[in-house]
Amino acid sequence: MSKKNQSKRLTNQHKKSKGVVGIFGDKAKSHDLTVGKISQIVIKQLEKDYPQLSFQYRKGIKKEEINEALQKVDKELGQTLFVSNSSIKPDGGIIEVKDDNGNWRVVLVSEAKHQGKDIENIKQGELVGKNNDQDLMAAGNAIERSHKNISEIANFMLSESHFPYVLFLEGSNFLTETINVTRPDGRVVTLTYNSGMLNRLDRLTSANYGMPINENLCENKFVKNNKKTIMLQATSIYTQGDGKKWNAEKMFEIMIEVSKTSLKSLGSDLFNQITQKK
Repeated sequence: MSKKNQSKRLTNQHKKSKGVVGIFGDKAKSHDLTVGKISQIVIKQLEKDYPQLSFQYRKGIKKEEINEALQKVDKELGQTLFVSNSSIKPDGGIIEVKDDNGNWRVVLVSEAKHQGKDIENIKQGELVGKNNDQDLMAAGNAIERSHKNISEIANFMLSESHFPYVLFLEGSNFLTETINVTRPDGRVVTLTYNSGMLNRLDRLTSANYGMPINENLCENKFVKNNKKTIMLQATSIYTQGDGKKWNAEKMFEIMIEVSKTSLKSLGSDLFNQITQKK
């Protein structure tokens, strides 16, 4: 059976489920669920949609494991390790599936980052800055810490043809449109999306090679240059655009979509399990 047909089988099986209906219940519109808790819901849904497959969730990956994965690609890689118990722990953890050879393969890695409280501060009438006389606070660089986790997962998955890393962004530092926010005294403050003082999206788009945001980029892209083929592992970056908080159900839908794309990519390595009778 071709990989395309195997992928179609996985897709059809997912369609038999009822999607997100009833999964969250009263929590469907909650903004308070962490990405880690949503990951737990995602794995339960995957187990329901694909009962032939075995899934596991874990909070992190040891640097030692990452080095071992690199050495399988090339013996010169993955040789340096200074802290034996060093590890990475993405906010949403890691979901994996067991393949036909008994190996655990990554299907989803997720993180959610909030940076920029300008909207909240303006609505509450709070002024910021050294002298507490400013409406806006210059954006910081805390979000750049995400690059470490992204790079390490990319190393861990260097032998794969998919990269299911999803990064959810919210806050005034990740605007994609200009918005107006009203203070309690009625004064309107304009937040310009392309202001160098506020916007930090350009600090992250290096993780997706400048490709569009709010798109599922899980399938690795192969580009040719000077007769060489280069594999790109791109992070799927999602932002609300207007600074609002993410809805848990929408995050769930995106995470399920990326997980499904991973399973399609791994179709040939899940063949014996997805074709067996229930």
